[in-house]
Amino acid sequence: MSLDTLIFAAHPDDAELSMGGTVAKLTGNGIKVGIIDVSGGELGSRGSLEIRKKEANEASKILQVSLRENLGFKDGSLKFNDEYLKKIIICIREYQPKIIFAPYFNDRHPDHIGTSQLVKEAMFASGLSKVITEDNGNVQQHYRPKKLFYYMQTYEFKPSFIVDITETFKTKMDAIRAYSTQFHNPQSSEPDTFISQPKFLNFIDARAKYFGFKIDKDYGEAFFCEEEIEYDLTTFLKNIK
Repeated sequence: MSLDTLIFAAHPDDAELSMGGTVAKLTGNGIKVGIIDVSGGELGSRGSLEIRKKEANEASKILQVSLRENLGFKDGSLKFNDEYLKKIIICIREYQPKIIFAPYFNDRHPDHIGTSQLVKEAMFASGLSKVITEDNGNVQQHYRPKKLFYYMQTYEFKPSFIVDITETFKTKMDAIRAYSTQFHNPQSSEPDTFISQPKFLNFIDARAKYFGFKIDKDYGEAFFCEEEIEYDLTTFLKNIK
């Protein structure tokens, strides 16, 4: 299967929290999107590996993604190593996405930083013909996506661009709430965490409104690119109402 867009996330629910509205907007327009969680989030204080897998499947249905995989890397130890690098290269070469997304490379959670580094290095190495990988016994062709975009998690950055998610913000929140063990539930007896506080989802709402305001929309999601991005001014002017 070839994909238009492939998103790499350190843990299940990272993609939904950071860019769920963008995912819903893409899939709603017929764009084939895949999400690869590199770990199962098994060190999380709430829920379990099995429950989080079910929650991720439910969120994927809500977002209508074409693919959801988990690479089973060790949660809490998502640092650069050759084994992890090779597995991500295999994914990129198998699905040949036009663009890929990764966590921003400076964040509160070390796993987000490690995943960001792995994806950047894998994207480059995937385009090298002398880096040999196999999938089901077949040697893969080298392939490199056109762009790598970073999504925002806890720490913020000055965006390279902002996506209007006004029409898909509700879908984003529905996908987030599919992870019912992870966020605030007054009936839960599980320990409180950074994201289970009642104010955390209010923060997600406020951030989306803030970046939406920046582009004169109701809700937005911010992204960063280390390279320059071409902008089609003609199309922009034609679409101004």
